[in-house]
Amino acid sequence: MLKLIRYIKHHKIKSAIICIALIAYYFCLPKQLFKDPTATVITSNSNQLLGALIADDGQWRFPETDSIPEKFKTCILQFEDDYFYKHPGFNPISIFKALKQNISSGEVKRGGSTITQQVIRLSRKGRKRTYFEKLKELVLATRLEFRHSKDDILNLYVSHAPFGGNVVGIDAAAWRYFNRNASDLSWAESATLAVLPNAPSLIYPGKNQERLFKKRNRLLKKIYDNGIIDKLTYELSIAEGLPHKPYPLPQIAPHLLQKIAKKDKGKRIKTTLNISLQEQANGIVKQHYNQLKQNEIHNISVLVLDVKTRKVLSYIGNSPTDKAHQKNVDIIDKPRSTGSILKPFLYASMLDAGDILPNTLVADIPTQFGSYQPENFNKEFDGAVPADMALSRSLNVPAVRMLQDFGLDRFYQYLKQLNLKDVKYNANHYGLSLILGGAESNLWDLCKSYAAMASTLNHFNENSSQYYSNEFCEPRFYNSEMNFGKLTQEKTIFDAASIYHTFESMKQVNRPEEDDSWEYYDSSQEIAWKTGTSFGFRDAWAIGTTKDYVVGVWVGNADGEGRPGLVGVQTAAPILFDVFDLLPKSDWFDKPYDEMIEVQICDKSGYRASSICDAVSSKFIQISGQKTEPCPYHKLVHLDVSKQFQVNSSCEDVSNIKSESWFTLPPLQAFYYKSKNPFYKDLPPFRTDCKASTSVTMEFIYPTQQSTIFLPKDFDGNTNDLILKVAHSKPELELFWYIDETYVGKTKNLHDMAVLPKPGKHTITVVDELGNELKHEITISE
Repeated sequence: MLKLIRYIKHHKIKSAIICIALIAYYFCLPKQLFKDPTATVITSNSNQLLGALIADDGQWRFPETDSIPEKFKTCILQFEDDYFYKHPGFNPISIFKALKQNISSGEVKRGGSTITQQVIRLSRKGRKRTYFEKLKELVLATRLEFRHSKDDILNLYVSHAPFGGNVVGIDAAAWRYFNRNASDLSWAESATLAVLPNAPSLIYPGKNQERLFKKRNRLLKKIYDNGIIDKLTYELSIAEGLPHKPYPLPQIAPHLLQKIAKKDKGKRIKTTLNISLQEQANGIVKQHYNQLKQNEIHNISVLVLDVKTRKVLSYIGNSPTDKAHQKNVDIIDKPRSTGSILKPFLYASMLDAGDILPNTLVADIPTQFGSYQPENFNKEFDGAVPADMALSRSLNVPAVRMLQDFGLDRFYQYLKQLNLKDVKYNANHYGLSLILGGAESNLWDLCKSYAAMASTLNHFNENSSQYYSNEFCEPRFYNSEMNFGKLTQEKTIFDAASIYHTFESMKQVNRPEEDDSWEYYDSSQEIAWKTGTSFGFRDAWAIGTTKDYVVGVWVGNADGEGRPGLVGVQTAAPILFDVFDLLPKSDWFDKPYDEMIEVQICDKSGYRASSICDAVSSKFIQISGQKTEPCPYHKLVHLDVSKQFQVNSSCEDVSNIKSESWFTLPPLQAFYYKSKNPFYKDLPPFRTDCKASTSVTMEFIYPTQQSTIFLPKDFDGNTNDLILKVAHSKPELELFWYIDETYVGKTKNLHDMAVLPKPGKHTITVVDELGNELKHEITISE
């Protein structure tokens, strides 16, 4: 050290020059050698290529590789630089030979560059090949050797070397010329690619095939002579042909590729997609698209989620249609009318709040709220139907009446907690049509919500009856761990019992015809699923969940055109079950007993059993359901000995009166209910000698209040009558009918009245013989 200090003191100028030279040498190499734009590349969860977007400069240049296949590594070293792992960045012997040959020929015929020097030349964008430029390359090459390991330098070379045309790098070259990963190439294929960077503009597949063939075989012969491959491998390799033109790159998940490119352009992203599932699902979508396009239905999207990890397993943003039908539009995250797909959320919300029990009877009768008059898809009414059956059959009228009873604002708050981003207006903007497609949502958010509900139930049963605080999180198509938050005793949105009962109901949804008898096959699995069809047949939905997977399907036209037959159960559901058939079979959800309580339930009404219910069963309900009222539909009636008439103490001795529990619905509900339930019995009439109770009720069946009616004409041009219908709790009583205070007739037992009012507004009045009165305002349209 002392000697060095003395030398510096005595040779200050020389030392300064050396110091400056060293500093210049240290900083002569840019920190980042290559700044070329790269292609956006996505791979599956097993690192298989799903697709790529070409780089901005029009080159197929994949992001730098971090590993080189051994076969190609051997070939490139044998062809370009035998002493790569031994020299310091340049090879003096090669330089001497090249210099000698160039001087003797009078022109530059040989470069003598090492791979390290070629990396430098590539990074400097192929400047003129002069001796001065060679000197620069040599200096920079030695500097590169100090900065990087040999393997890193080789990676840089094979990632940025030209392979002919607009192909750069080994990864892109392997796919463009051989349609597979570089690691899957044979010796002959690896050798073919290894000789291309030497003269990429002169020789590449499809151009100068004979020269390329000879060059490749010379390399294979060298590898054989060096004992790297045996004779059989050599003979088989030289017999292999050459590719004649580039292959198109795979486009297995093009819409996910476009989505990722918006955020991670130019990167190589390993996704969560299962390539086998993705390819098979693509095949299913293509098959159904070919059928549906005959009905001018052109677009399909499918999303598959893993419930436990919330990973995206399959992502199909659109069908393989054409540009005229928005082929490139990714519909998975686009807002579409929801149809009935939100009904399970309403059912779960009402269960969670304790407003209903799973089988509580809800009214299914003609209903009108102002000018809004919902209808069931089949235009029929059941009178009263269990809530779980209303959901599984997707009945519209019970759903709207349930929403009215539950409260629009209350349900809207549940939806906001689900974070459905396209439900962005206030509750009054949607009104009661919210539950029938008045709002918009997207396949991503809906599948996310179904997966979160399934996961809530799974986690509750797996973690000592606790919930995760971040259960309703976003799914992911990047390979990273999901953070479900902390374990807590508090539910996130819905309690586990409400979710379980909701899934139990959804399990009973009638499947498409080809799956109609699914429960009789051992290979079938239980799936909680729901369809939806928007107004005007514009959107068809089907979303289903098992303990392990969620599958969501949307079918329609991206431009919003409606088509006859575009119904969820007919178009989306078959795709749903075809995709589920690709997935491993799942067990059904375990019952969350810690969120349940066993109570006596009235078999006929689904309410908590009262003391007079005649048939009860012990069932597990959600704990919040304890606050629901006892059965309101059973009443104690007093009958004579024959049980044909009601009696009371005014006409019968008390000792002869038989008291019996009777299931009776309000008149309008009963009118429709007994047409679907033949064992329903109306209350017996009072015996004629009895003083009957004056407690009666009656309701209009048709028309509804404030309705506007158009009376069609028959073939002779005569206007058809308007048939007025009323349901009465005591049909044996006479009813007297008036239009605008003008008497038009009376009815008994069957209360239908045919009238022919003039166009305009009218008041219909019905009075029974006990003096009870019912009025309706209607308008007759011309």
